[in-house]
Amino acid sequence: MPILNRAAELKNEVTEWRRHLHQNPELLFAVENTAAFVERKLREFGVDEIVTGLGRTGVVGLIRGNRGPGRTVGLRADMDALPITEASGRAWSSTAPGKMHACGHDGHTAMLLGAAKYLSETRNFAGNVAVIFQPAEEGGGGGNEMVKDGMMERFAIEEVYGMHNMPGMPVGHFGSRAGPIMASTDEFNITVKGRGGHAAQPHKTIDPIAIGAQIVNALQTIASRTVDPLASIVVSVTKFNAGFAHNVIPEQAVLAGTVRALTPEVRDTGEARIRQIAENIAGAYGATVDVWYGRNYPVTVNHAAEAGHALAVAATIAGEGNVNAALDPMMGGEDFSYMLLARPGAFVFIGNGDTAGLHHPAYDFNDEAIPHGISYWVKLAETRLAA
Repeated sequence: MPILNRAAELKNEVTEWRRHLHQNPELLFAVENTAAFVERKLREFGVDEIVTGLGRTGVVGLIRGNRGPGRTVGLRADMDALPITEASGRAWSSTAPGKMHACGHDGHTAMLLGAAKYLSETRNFAGNVAVIFQPAEEGGGGGNEMVKDGMMERFAIEEVYGMHNMPGMPVGHFGSRAGPIMASTDEFNITVKGRGGHAAQPHKTIDPIAIGAQIVNALQTIASRTVDPLASIVVSVTKFNAGFAHNVIPEQAVLAGTVRALTPEVRDTGEARIRQIAENIAGAYGATVDVWYGRNYPVTVNHAAEAGHALAVAATIAGEGNVNAALDPMMGGEDFSYMLLARPGAFVFIGNGDTAGLHHPAYDFNDEAIPHGISYWVKLAETRLAA
């Protein structure tokens, strides 16, 4: 089955919504205007129940089917933008300085609104569809906040599904897989405390810069010599701050970075080895270290049965040859992971075509993907809630 006729008819209207959202980006939980726009549209569609303020500024709309009682399936979109200055050159570019929809959440929100309009018109399912509009995916953990706020229980959600655009994947294509699909996203700071002094007399100091450099190099052995080569881990040092003058060896150096893993076990190994390496190298040179390790989003793990359902529906929209059911996992993170810890479900990718990459100042969501996304959401809801 190709895209739905009604989804194609809705494309221009949904594109207008998307471009309005693109021009008015908001960050993290401060998405009050976006949430108000979503709420207003849901009321226009005649959605049966609308709850605002979940997870601080999230919105959930409940659409009841006309084929009798049944289960509730959740469909989720994210609403927040990024603190990036836009350079796309589009007529609908951001009007908010230093903010832009550089990850396509404007498109995600618009497509789910389009699906909500369609489902409210037809109601060709048994049970309920919960359309979930989430704040603060970009680092704030809004998905976790909505789960902690009791969203799953309040709406009796039994399955939950998410979707994200993918630059480089052709428009009209989909991809996902069972099991880990996106990585955990941890952070660390390592403070190396030595003894400062004159740069011409290094023998009288304990040089935290030299020690820090040794730590940076040694951290790379976590991936190459600690973790199974068939597993995945990324340890990246992204900051190295020390010193203030050409002729002074400083008292301390501060390193910081990120750790990405695709299983909880490898994640645990990464944290343990960072502590061991930093402490042992510092000790060998007579220095001390403070290691702070912060766990951020967990691994995003698709449930096997639900991933199968999602990919099968995508194939009815795109055709079997345009759906990659063995998409390689990605080392980026996604806070939909919290929802998948709370309920069975799956996260899929939809093609954005040959565009700038996510989080790039020249990125823009491809509006040609809109009918494909609406069709996917509608058919997923109707299939999972068939009478």
